Amino acid sequence: MRYFLELAYQGKAYHGWQRQPNAVSVQEVIENALFTLMQRSVEILGAGRTDAGVHAKQLFAHFDVEEELSEDFFFKLNSLLPQDIAINGLHKVTPEAHARFDAVGRSYEYHIVQKKDPFAFDAAHLVKRELDVDAMNKAAEILLEYQNFKSFSRSRTDVRTYNCKIEHAYWQRENDRLVFHIKADRFLRNMVRAVVGTLLGVGLGKMKVEKVHEIILSESRSEAGASVPAKGLYLTKVEYPNTIFI
Repeated sequence: MRYFLELAYQGKAYHGWQRQPNAVSVQEVIENALFTLMQRSVEILGAGRTDAGVHAKQLFAHFDVEEELSEDFFFKLNSLLPQDIAINGLHKVTPEAHARFDAVGRSYEYHIVQKKDPFAFDAAHLVKRELDVDAMNKAAEILLEYQNFKSFSRSRTDVRTYNCKIEHAYWQRENDRLVFHIKADRFLRNMVRAVVGTLLGVGLGKMKVEKVHEIILSESRSEAGASVPAKGLYLTKVEYPNTIFI
């Protein structure tokens, strides 16, 4: 039987989602907890690979078991996990359902604060200079006109296509934070952080709004802005067709 785990984590202590030989990852911690609970090795496959320091408010991972799991399974699993990782649900799915390949939408937020905040230093990026948010939103709208985002992808990455269908991209003031919202069917590695870095260049007056067209068409990572720190990035939602859930 195949199940989806619905989870959330604070990424500060982890070297990203995916298990790695010489660094602690979220996947490794959860798999170790599953081993303790089930007394056998259980591999989980996540909806995507968040980078070191990136947070997730919602992420799904699937795994296979021979027996049907009880409703309190994820409560027991939670008790074995550290405070910065939480299991929020357990969903039985069809045998072919895949946490990564069946996802039809992913949403991210990037959080910016504009004054020193002791409660946000590891959860948002500090930009003290004044930002032209209207110009940043005009630049963000340009993203919706394109599908090839090679300019915002990590240079050495193994992908078959750089195409992504962006549904929305905009900045919004939320209490004491400036938050960038973006949703697409898929994202390239480092894409959101590179996009935000480029839009900040517009907001700081370092480049014109129209320059974003040239950056995208160049298909060159060196033309785009520098990637912003991982600590401000949150994976907020992963969407699936209802037909995979039992």
